[in-house]
Amino acid sequence: AIMYGPIDEDAESVTEVLFYHLERHPLEHVLPTLVEKTLERGWRAVVQAGSDERVEALDTLLWTYKEESFLPHGTKRDGRPAEQPVYLTTCDENPNSATVRFLVDGAPLPTLSTYARIVTLFDGHDATAVERAREQWKAAKAEGCEATYWQQSSQGRWEKRA
Repeated sequence: AIMYGPIDEDAESVTEVLFYHLERHPLEHVLPTLVEKTLERGWRAVVQAGSDERVEALDTLLWTYKEESFLPHGTKRDGRPAEQPVYLTTCDENPNSATVRFLVDGAPLPTLSTYARIVTLFDGHDATAVERAREQWKAAKAEGCEATYWQQSSQGRWEKRA
């Protein structure tokens, strides 16, 4: 089970920045589950990837990751971005008025105050990715965001480490 804490509606709107350290499972295993939880809450999401090739791969993944279901989403090729519950892009855009932004492939932090939650997923086996995540952590903390760091236990459960 992936932990995904509640947003306190009464609290001041402090952006939550969640860092997921991928070691045991690849992005292709973790991202669909997190996006699914986002949609279950009635939230919209933008997923920002590092290349058009990655956007294409994620586009396919979100249609096929489970035999019995799919995650409704679109890319610029699909058109009507404002109507997409999940929008995949390589740019710092938010055409579907998403409140949650997923960053993969080391995508840069957006203007933090424009989202309720930002989720950075990074490869723990890639020293460059780990260093970039550390820099983003410092930047999020410096902006006054509520940053949390998640790592998988040996049983595969996500645990909050910081």
